[in-house]
Amino acid sequence: MSATKAYAAQSETSGMAPWSFERREPRPDDVSIDILFCGVCHSDLHFVENDWGWTVYPVVPGHEIVGRVTSVGSEVTKYKEGDIVGVGCLVDSCRACESCNQGLEQYCTTGWVGTYGGVDRHDGSITHGGYSDNIVVSDRFVVKVPDGMDPANAAPMLCAGITTYSPLKHVGVKKGDRVGVVGMGGLGHLGIKFARAMGAEVVVFTRTEDKVAEAKRNGACEVVVTGKEGAFEAVAGSLDYVLDTVPVNHDFNPYLGCLKIDGTYIVVGQITPIETPIDSTQLIMGRRKLMGSLIGGLPETQEVLDFAAEHGVTCDIEMLDIKNINEAYERMKRSDVRYRFVIDMESIKAE
Repeated sequence: MSATKAYAAQSETSGMAPWSFERREPRPDDVSIDILFCGVCHSDLHFVENDWGWTVYPVVPGHEIVGRVTSVGSEVTKYKEGDIVGVGCLVDSCRACESCNQGLEQYCTTGWVGTYGGVDRHDGSITHGGYSDNIVVSDRFVVKVPDGMDPANAAPMLCAGITTYSPLKHVGVKKGDRVGVVGMGGLGHLGIKFARAMGAEVVVFTRTEDKVAEAKRNGACEVVVTGKEGAFEAVAGSLDYVLDTVPVNHDFNPYLGCLKIDGTYIVVGQITPIETPIDSTQLIMGRRKLMGSLIGGLPETQEVLDFAAEHGVTCDIEMLDIKNINEAYERMKRSDVRYRFVIDMESIKAE
């Protein structure tokens, strides 16, 4: 077992603080990784504060992990010491069901194991994530960071990136399509960039005027400020797809009305019950589809890194010293980050 320095929450009100624990012994199919960078996801904040009611404490968050391989198990052939690799939201699944066999481990029918807060299928221990100096992961759940790709920038691709790329790829976004993106945070700004890289025109919906210029800088062709009277009228019935990245409860109906006949509304942000009833008339009268999408499987997670490297898609990041993580969480609550915090894990060595 290896001693691990980390930051953890001990309760839903404790905040984050230094903590040490022992990583498990590597298995024959494992890759041992010295963590270099870890993105900060809104899910981390939800877990730390037990917003979803299933957190097991202590919890070490972090599932946007990039690091350097320090050793590999006897069965590992894809990776070697010194490789720069990534670990996303999953560290295991049943590996045998239909979903897993299709490379869709995120839809494992017996349940996947999260990078943190999951239960290890072998020893029953609770998994701990990337707010730490090292991690041990089965090679199936490790991806290669492309040569030349900034490793700090690669980190958010492992959750925010794959969450937006996967549904756009699944529905077949192509040149000439019009894609609406609801919200322009960590997910939304990447949704804009991926849709543009696929050839689409992008219309961004945002609540605030101050994001208009930023949305256009990120590739939006048009920006709708939703608080203005009649804001939706100009784009009603004009979009092939809407990618909704907003993580809190909100009214889907105004955005549904912006879809063409046969348009598709894609939900990736809100995983709580939809409190405002959906007007089914908008679905029925326009043969519109409502779908959800969850991150991506391991083949597609490798694909998003390769696609981003090839097309120059980058995440707007703000580097973070881990000692400032509690302040970063408060800023996330205020939407005061453009657009993703990434922890420089060199900073944990000073703790």
